[in-house]
Amino acid sequence: MCTLDGCGSHDHLGPPPKATDQERRLFLKGLAILPLAVVLADPVLAHAAASTLKKVTITAPTGETMIAEVILPVTLPAPAVLMIHEWWGLNDQIRATAAEYANQGYIALAVDLYGKPAATTAAGAKSLMSSVDPVAATSKLKASVAYLKDHKDCTGKVGVVGWCFGGGWSLNTALATDVDACVIYYGNVAKTPQQLASLTAPVMGHFGTLDQNINKAMVEGFEKSLKAAGKTDYQIFWYEANHAFANPTGGRYDDADAKLAWQRTMSFFGEKLA
Repeated sequence: MCTLDGCGSHDHLGPPPKATDQERRLFLKGLAILPLAVVLADPVLAHAAASTLKKVTITAPTGETMIAEVILPVTLPAPAVLMIHEWWGLNDQIRATAAEYANQGYIALAVDLYGKPAATTAAGAKSLMSSVDPVAATSKLKASVAYLKDHKDCTGKVGVVGWCFGGGWSLNTALATDVDACVIYYGNVAKTPQQLASLTAPVMGHFGTLDQNINKAMVEGFEKSLKAAGKTDYQIFWYEANHAFANPTGGRYDDADAKLAWQRTMSFFGEKLA
């Protein structure tokens, strides 16, 4: 069952995309690149991709520290993307996605707002999510953006993306500090015009028509608030899909819509972070 901040199902409604045995062997040897969905749906492949990230410590001006994980693309300097996990926490799915962002030419920083091992059950995820201090989380995310902007290999352009719990925090990050682009995957966007006054980044949102919580009423209210706040640089996309439709490890995965959302996100970042 989903809440405003997360989705509690890890059961597959149908078979996830799979690599052939040969593709799997080549990928594990570093000799092949596979589609992101294929990697994410295979725990061994996802772990292999996840292991390419390196841990860094982010320190906020107010003293909070956070361990995050970073990966660099082959060609530098490069723009950067800050990545915020689902309610499960920083797991191999998010790390492997960060590795794919590096393949696409971005410095990717995957943050860990929990500071604890990722959850594997809905109850565990709910407990972790409820432990987040919004003030401390905001401070850590602002420091993460500053870390990327100041990175010696960064062009100075920084985007932010998040899923579910992280989708809401992607928007919160764009409200709290200057970023160059913000992408929201089915995150909580219930904001007033006054709360959106500080938004300077262009926004792209991906939402599912079957989502019972991050629903039409919330998203349409978000659009009204954007307009009332005088914001015009935003794109809202709807998919005939449910919450977490872009997560191949969950039961609501929708391959076609996940690919389309990915393509749109890559085009958006490609334009805004150039």
